Amino acid sequence: MTPAMKPIQIASIEAFSFRVPVASPIKVAFGTFRDRPFVLVRITDSEGAQGWGEVWANWPAVGAEHRARLAVDIGERLVGKTFETPEEFFNKLSASLEVLVLQTLEVGPIAQVVAGLDIAMWDLAARRAGQPLHRLLSPREATRVPVYATGINPDEPERFAAARQAEGHRAFKLKTGFGHELDVRNLRAMREVLGPEAVITCDSNQTHTLAQAIDFCRAVEPLKLGWFEEPLRVDAPASDWRELARASTTPLAGGENFHGAQFDAAIASDVLDVIQPDVTKWGGITGNWSVARATVAAGKRYCPHYFGGGISLLSSLHLIAAAGGAGLLEFDCHPNVGREAVVGELLPVTEGTVPVPSGAGLGAQPDLARLAAFRTWEGRT
Repeated sequence: MTPAMKPIQIASIEAFSFRVPVASPIKVAFGTFRDRPFVLVRITDSEGAQGWGEVWANWPAVGAEHRARLAVDIGERLVGKTFETPEEFFNKLSASLEVLVLQTLEVGPIAQVVAGLDIAMWDLAARRAGQPLHRLLSPREATRVPVYATGINPDEPERFAAARQAEGHRAFKLKTGFGHELDVRNLRAMREVLGPEAVITCDSNQTHTLAQAIDFCRAVEPLKLGWFEEPLRVDAPASDWRELARASTTPLAGGENFHGAQFDAAIASDVLDVIQPDVTKWGGITGNWSVARATVAAGKRYCPHYFGGGISLLSSLHLIAAAGGAGLLEFDCHPNVGREAVVGELLPVTEGTVPVPSGAGLGAQPDLARLAAFRTWEGRT
């Protein structure tokens, strides 16, 4: 629970959708990113204080505008209401939308909007308290957190990874799921180029059958990978996941596509060693803080999933700083104005770590003027 604070009365909610072009397409097993969509929300309270959040909108790109409009629509029921804490906000808003979820089957978009609004409420609360968000969550001292370079494409990934290593990165995640031979070839090449001390992980985005995943684990066993992420479909039988865990010496990871009680089951199980919720996809700060604490308490690694804009990155950073443990922060190294117009030079990578922002709230806010050219929609309550 948050410490005692002055109640927050919501005066307005704004939403902004953007699409940022990319120089080179970013490939994952389920498709190709040809631009980078993202959605920001801003909550202003009755005293003029503001907080920023981000709504998951990675795929498909056309979903960004839908989520922005949905945020404003949901926001209409919040204006003028007062909440004692961000947790109260999250819980009451989630409960009030249960019938709407049943009516529309918009489980994902509604959960993602709630997550973004929750992030904004926490940012607002921490700014009003004059504290960095991680200190509002926990008294734990944290000045730096370890990161890993993510979004590494299957096209000669050793070149991209080596360039990131030269910039200060010490951990790396390759996108796999493009065929057994290519995946294994790429991981071997990365190990050879990066050296034995580098942390190398991979993410197959739910592409394998059980037999394929077992074959893959056996082939890469000598490479000593840090983890194998989403090898099977999230809804694969629990027996398949258990069998793969028994067959693999590489730790298994997942959680990006979990929500609610699925995290409780994953943390209690001995299948996943690495738990990876996405703060903008489900739960916001409220839900993910609960998952982070439970993960660390269970002796597992809390490594939040991230592939979005700057608010999402900062939110994930504050959560891992507050939680501690042996987790790594996912760190997108592709050029992205959606990240850069928020974070700027705040997070330089040094020996595989970045500093924890010390400013109030998330520690930064979007430069809307810099993002104006990429805006596709905006609205307010």
